[in-house]
Amino acid sequence: MKALIDGLLLPFQGLRLVFSPGYRRYVMVPLLLNILIFGLLAWLGGLYFDDFMGHHLPEDGWLSWLRPLLWVVFALAYAMIMFYGFTVLANLIASPFNGVLAARIEAALTGQRPQGAEGSLMASIWPAVRAELGKMFYMASRMIPLLILLLVSALVPGLNLLATALWLLAGFWFLAVEYGDYPMANHDLPPRAQRELLKRRRLKSLAFGAGVSGMMLVLGFVAMPAAVAGATLYWVRDLKPLRN
Repeated sequence: MKALIDGLLLPFQGLRLVFSPGYRRYVMVPLLLNILIFGLLAWLGGLYFDDFMGHHLPEDGWLSWLRPLLWVVFALAYAMIMFYGFTVLANLIASPFNGVLAARIEAALTGQRPQGAEGSLMASIWPAVRAELGKMFYMASRMIPLLILLLVSALVPGLNLLATALWLLAGFWFLAVEYGDYPMANHDLPPRAQRELLKRRRLKSLAFGAGVSGMMLVLGFVAMPAAVAGATLYWVRDLKPLRN
């Protein structure tokens, strides 16, 4: 139970850290860029939504009598595509800043800067983006079977509860992998080794992912740097000692 509570609180402890003096510039630049891009995507999405609806759900089509209900379904699907598309883009943009932020926080906590984070911000851009693409591939390869299970569960009574629970747990795990990467990559840990460490504290890792998920729902953009700081705390307190 203690591991569960500690994991849930990590992102909120990170939130307090990232707005301390010395870290704000690594938070504000990607935050402002993401707000700008999200605003642009939202404007474009609204601009082309009517064309999208007119093409896929014309008023004189054979489903016109269902148009009010289908409009809601289409609108939700369209919004979800926009949201997840933006999330992928936001992580790509912020990844170099997140690595530097994790290194700065670890240096403040331990008095030692990670050896793998000695380069400049510009030098870290391509490695950070490459790592982000690798995480996206890992997540997508695991999400496809879960998506198939979720679709099948609509036809099998009772299976939908299991499918939903697995989907939520997978989401929590992916968030732990996503943000745990930043402090661990600063120590040159490969992705497989990172996941093995997270599995050794599986309950706390899932709780951390759940805490990040909840924070994202409430705080939106601010959750990303807070999750990076929370993951760095997790690395310093729990995961790094397991490696030694």
